[in-house]
Amino acid sequence: MAMTTPSSNTQSNAQGSFGAMLQQARKTKQVSLEEAAAELFILKRHLQALENENFADLPQAAFARGFAINYAKYLGLDATKVASSFDAAYPNELKAQASSNTDTPLRPMGTLQRDTHNRIRFNPLLILAVIGVIVLAIFLFRMVSNASKENNEEPIAIADDVSAIEQAQGAAIEDANGIGASGSALNLGGASTSMAALDMTLTDTAVVSITDASGNSLINGAQTSGNYQLSGMPPFNVQIDNIDNVRLTLNQEAVALESYATDKQASFDLAP
Repeated sequence: MAMTTPSSNTQSNAQGSFGAMLQQARKTKQVSLEEAAAELFILKRHLQALENENFADLPQAAFARGFAINYAKYLGLDATKVASSFDAAYPNELKAQASSNTDTPLRPMGTLQRDTHNRIRFNPLLILAVIGVIVLAIFLFRMVSNASKENNEEPIAIADDVSAIEQAQGAAIEDANGIGASGSALNLGGASTSMAALDMTLTDTAVVSITDASGNSLINGAQTSGNYQLSGMPPFNVQIDNIDNVRLTLNQEAVALESYATDKQASFDLAP
């Protein structure tokens, strides 16, 4: 049984047969065999066999002729002319063999075995849209989370947001009416037997803490040089880190800090 040989294929292509037309049209269109196979759903080896007119590698004649017609249309050729050329070139022995095998199952066609991964394509606009939706969802989630946190926060008590040092400094401030920050009138003239007045002069920075009998902190912490007028319920608990920088009087009577000091530090209770 005679078969088509590569030398006869080369000679047919040189003579401008349908295989040569297909190959030339594909190269003119600048399409690879892989791209054409993906577009037509035909195996690459079957397209190669059509271009080489290697009929033995093609399916039965009816399917092979259909491949040739679809390939010609894809390349912009005259499908009728290609089909006629295919019929003229197709070997008679293969036609006779196909007729004798009509009762046998058909061989798998290339259209059922294409590689699907070559057809996967991504739409850039679709990708951008998905990214935009994700970003928007994250933004909305953060807004809702922040709003929930703000609603769950308890109100801040402004009146309690005062440090101990600020309270001590406030206790040392006196207005023109002789009323200290604690709201008590200073006992400068001895009008009240329950309250006592403390006058303190700092010649330099010192740490002073004075608390009266009711537990009120009259002054506490590092103090700068200056005059301080305090009042409260005696006896007073007095603590001074450096008595050399402090002068203290109780109801206008000088307090001998040296008698209470150890290494220039004093801690004692003071009463009228």
